[in-house]
Amino acid sequence: MAINLQKGQRESLSTGNFTVGLGWDTNETSTGVDFDLDASVFILGENKKILSDQHFIFYNNLQCPNEAVVHTGDNRTGEGEGDDESILIDLSKIDSRATEVCIVVTIDEYESRKQNFGQVRNSFIRIVDNTNGTEIMKFELDEDFSIETAIEFGRIYKRNNEWKFEAIGNGLKGGLQDFLNKYN
Repeated sequence: MAINLQKGQRESLSTGNFTVGLGWDTNETSTGVDFDLDASVFILGENKKILSDQHFIFYNNLQCPNEAVVHTGDNRTGEGEGDDESILIDLSKIDSRATEVCIVVTIDEYESRKQNFGQVRNSFIRIVDNTNGTEIMKFELDEDFSIETAIEFGRIYKRNNEWKFEAIGNGLKGGLQDFLNKYN
């Protein structure tokens, strides 16, 4: 049975080969413009900085070296049930310098479309064991992010040679460039 996480909760990962599934539903907007939410991954070293440009995984760079982290592609609508975007992670292949894998979701063109996470509902991040398809843990964002346009959903981090997941759920007013500035 999956662990339902609370914001800030940390749990050990029982597997090193898993899928990070992200999902959301969007409200109808008064602007009539569709939402395009994008999941991105930053593979960080001890200094909390991206190891290299190839360790920033997003819709224009779908995998890191060694294919330790592979983004399955951009879902431009968020339609349907289940995961809207997925990231495959195999920690046995990850760069030995990596100590953290940060997972964020941003709203593409949020300024021109006048969109924010207050218009998004049923947001979640979940970890699914790739060996048997079992959901290990799930974190549902239930906060009202009425002005935020980007959210750090969670992070996978290494402590004492053990990989763990932390449910973050922190929003910011900005976009992907703000995360790039933070981690570069």
